[in-house]
Amino acid sequence: MASSCPNCGKKLHIWNVKAECSSCGVSIPNYNWQARLEEDSVRAEKQFAVFNKTMNRVAYSIWGTKLRIIRLVLTFFPAIGFILPWATLKSDGESFDLSIISFFHNKALIDFFQSFFSNLNLYTTNMKFEGYSGAVTLGVAGYMLFVLSALLIVIAFFLNIIMCKRPKTKSTVVFDILSILASVASVVCFVMAGKLAADMTAYNFGSFSVINGSASISWGYFAALVLLLVATVVNILVAKAPAKSDEVLEQERLARKAVKDEKERQNQIEKEKSREAAAKAAEEEQARKVEEAKAKLAAKKEKKK
Repeated sequence: MASSCPNCGKKLHIWNVKAECSSCGVSIPNYNWQARLEEDSVRAEKQFAVFNKTMNRVAYSIWGTKLRIIRLVLTFFPAIGFILPWATLKSDGESFDLSIISFFHNKALIDFFQSFFSNLNLYTTNMKFEGYSGAVTLGVAGYMLFVLSALLIVIAFFLNIIMCKRPKTKSTVVFDILSILASVASVVCFVMAGKLAADMTAYNFGSFSVINGSASISWGYFAALVLLLVATVVNILVAKAPAKSDEVLEQERLARKAVKDEKERQNQIEKEKSREAAAKAAEEEQARKVEEAKAKLAAKKEKKK
């Protein structure tokens, strides 16, 4: 409820529940409703303009140019790299792949997470026992950095949408580089864990036993690294490429809308013509049937004569 009458300015209290002002008698809810309606219309137009501007930017950021379309396609390619083995820790007990899944019946990220979250105390105890610098710690760090690398590349993708108002932003490039650095650190930790495993002869990696372990970089990491580098280079090219202004994007949207509206209008005209033609054909068919019926009736009358 208004704090004062919009007409005379009288202060209103909580007990003033009537719609009319007790001083001037004006209807407070309906006071100057035409002006308020116009204000609401102007406000709605501004909000709609902001919405169109945002959607123009989102669409342009994702597929507004050929280079951005290429980026959109190549953005999904690094995901392939995360199902390839980046490094392998082999042992006479359990063997591990630094990958989401393993194609060689080794333990991988999914197996690690199942063990880690069900035996968290066992992992932390072993890591503390080795002074957070042994094979268990480095193995856990390798998997965690692997996940971080994947998370950073996903963030880089969504930054294309989040930062759509800044089409030349370099934030995606920054997160691409961070993803690459995290992947390098992940492989280094995993390989170092394998080297320490060789010195330790045997140890428990959570609920898994590692005996006479050794680790090495796998071919899959080089493929994954190439895919990450390609995504980074494309994002750099997009950041350096010229970008259209909001005014140009709005003009293009209006032009597309005009073409669409004209096409719909032409379709409506064609439908109306088809409807009229069908109605005319139906009328002609009905007239023909009436004429045939009249002719038959006339013929019958002639026979009776």
